[in-house]
Amino acid sequence: MTKFYLAIFLLSILLLTSCVKEIKNNDSVDSKNRVNEYALVIHGGAGNIYKGRYTEEQEKLYIDKLSEALNLGKEILASGGTSVDAVETVIRVLEDSPLFNAGKGAVLTSDGDVELDASIMNGKDISAGGVASLRHIKNPITLARFVMEHSTHVLLFGEGAEKFADEFGMQKVENNYFKTEERIEEYNNSKSVASIENKDYKFGTVGCVAIDKNGNLAAGTSTGGMAGKKFGRVGDAPIIGAGTYANNKTCALSATGHGEFFIRNVVTYDISALMEYSKFTLKEAADHVIKNKLVKQNAKGGIIGIDKKGNIVMSFNTDGMFRGYITKDSEPTVELYN
Repeated sequence: MTKFYLAIFLLSILLLTSCVKEIKNNDSVDSKNRVNEYALVIHGGAGNIYKGRYTEEQEKLYIDKLSEALNLGKEILASGGTSVDAVETVIRVLEDSPLFNAGKGAVLTSDGDVELDASIMNGKDISAGGVASLRHIKNPITLARFVMEHSTHVLLFGEGAEKFADEFGMQKVENNYFKTEERIEEYNNSKSVASIENKDYKFGTVGCVAIDKNGNLAAGTSTGGMAGKKFGRVGDAPIIGAGTYANNKTCALSATGHGEFFIRNVVTYDISALMEYSKFTLKEAADHVIKNKLVKQNAKGGIIGIDKKGNIVMSFNTDGMFRGYITKDSEPTVELYN
């Protein structure tokens, strides 16, 4: 009888161990079951981006820079780098380019200065970091990562965030570094403050999402915010769940658009929640929020995303969105218009 009970006990332990292993494995998707072993998607803003607005030379500048960023991201992922490494590195490239409203080339506030926001999130453990109203940090996305990995906080603001950067000897620049001739001219000629009704308005925010070989997701977003913004305005880019979200259970997302609406609707978390609780696909969830929910509110913008299987989405409700993707088996694909 003792041997019988011992056998039952051992069988129970075996079954319990198997169940625990099964639950644990469900947290991520095996590479054999993924659409893409690794992949990366980027955006450089949405808005009134229509055919004919840019010359062929200008189009080439955007395509070349986005392709450069995609290729660099692929190199990192192909060599076994993490999705967080890829996201940070790619966004730094876009922050350093004067083509976008992030880092160098960011729009000016109503006072004629530049204030920068950024955030990053790791889908593996849903850790996150955000920074807002930076005036001297050359690469806000890197400081956001430091907040995520080296602080007990999620969001740091203004002078406090820059003091935190000093603890790590991060590179600082004068505010004039970020100002380009184009942005200064735009500021001097502006007759309306923070107006998105202008036919040539473009949300030049940059963002990146990635899935690495281990199936871990990450997302990041960086911006100069809204042109002519006042009163220390902060948009959605540094807000986790609004401009940025990543969770290995569902997807990684980065947004660009009219930030106030993306905050009110917690857009990136909303998409993830639709996938987790209502079993929407990534595309179904993204299109529902961007092309239905936001449109009803007359809210402009878009998102890029990757789900846990490596499926890619680039959804927007504007004339265009600077966007592109790359996978293990593909070359860079870049698109500008709708």
